[in-house]
Amino acid sequence: MVEEVLSNREDSCKALFVTDTKPVKRMAFPTLRWVLKTLADRGEIEASVYPHLFRHTYACQLLDNGAPLDFIQGMLGHEKASTTQIYVQLRGVALYRRYF
Repeated sequence: MVEEVLSNREDSCKALFVTDTKPVKRMAFPTLRWVLKTLADRGEIEASVYPHLFRHTYACQLLDNGAPLDFIQGMLGHEKASTTQIYVQLRGVALYRRYF
């Protein structure tokens, strides 16, 4: 799906989320946050929705499915493995709370 969207775009911007103005450029973080909140409101989602939640969820799903830490580090764009390790530590706490 993402590949299809990117292949149908007519701009040369490498960002996934872009503005609809000309020239096309990377969408600013506050704008992305506003778009997500607007979509959540339209969908009557009461939970707090924000960009980092999607990033965190993605990392945790990778962990839950056995992805190696260096792969997750690359997907998230972390320079240091210690940054990615935070997700592992947070996930361990969440898993512990779920089962005990």
